Amino acid sequence: MRPFELTAPATVEAALASPGTFLAGGTTLVDLMKLNVLTPQHVQDINGLPLRGIDTRDGLRIGALERMSDIAEHPGVYPVISRALLSSASQQLRNMASIGGNLLQRTRCTYFRDVAMPCNKRRPGSGCPAITGANRMHAVLGTSEKCVATHASDVAVALVALGAEIRLASAGRTRTVKLADFYRTPGETPEVENDLRPGELITEVLVPRLDWASRSTYVKVRDRQSYEFALCSVAVALDIQDSRIVDARVAAGGVATVPWRLVAVEAALRGAPVALESFEDAASVAADGARPLSANGFKVSLLKRTIVRALLELTGLTEESHR
Repeated sequence: MRPFELTAPATVEAALASPGTFLAGGTTLVDLMKLNVLTPQHVQDINGLPLRGIDTRDGLRIGALERMSDIAEHPGVYPVISRALLSSASQQLRNMASIGGNLLQRTRCTYFRDVAMPCNKRRPGSGCPAITGANRMHAVLGTSEKCVATHASDVAVALVALGAEIRLASAGRTRTVKLADFYRTPGETPEVENDLRPGELITEVLVPRLDWASRSTYVKVRDRQSYEFALCSVAVALDIQDSRIVDARVAAGGVATVPWRLVAVEAALRGAPVALESFEDAASVAADGARPLSANGFKVSLLKRTIVRALLELTGLTEESHR
């Protein structure tokens, strides 16, 4: 880790008026600083700022400094959000990590985290060795010839499924952006991961009121049950009336370069009966446009199976009863 200057602004205005990298829980930033992947000269500890609070009176408003564990345990938080948070990291890390920081966490690609290796995210134009190298954990959707790294956040998948927005503040202005539009697929500029502008700070997360999102879940498939990133994950919320699906929200993680909203799956589910066949038909279009690599082709079928599993879990059906 290289030397840096640490300050602790007392107000949001003071933080936005000074240059530097914002530090909240530090569960990503400090890791990357230790590896010299990130080498900020000035770090601002923002934990004293008034960016907390969880309000469920009309939709959901979450202050950006709220800790993941507190959000997961808060009554009134949609189940899909709570389950996504509880499947993230370890209890100790969830107690430290902020929701704003989680949404901005960097990829877990080993090439990105190893400064001895080329990586277009760290050094644009240096190459992406994952394309021909060790790529079992990498993306099959939203990739480019420049980058195939997956987005690491679990809760971002749930929030994208629910149409969440984030509020961003900079010196003299604020703006609100849909989270799905905030993230950027790599294209020709993999170093640009999101629409966070210089000097901006996430101040809160806003989830629109969706009464039927009380019927929602998050299913995460990983190599081990504890402290592991997703091979594939699926967030699902369903509006069911008279044994038919009136509306659906579906998004996937672990398989794409950004939290991936599955609009074609949602469209296939709307109007369909609650039945295994409907779920399988909808899941069959989930991986359209996928570009598997040498070691991650299994993610195409895994994504479809995980969607079906999440839908079965949410509706209380069993696969065996429909065979």
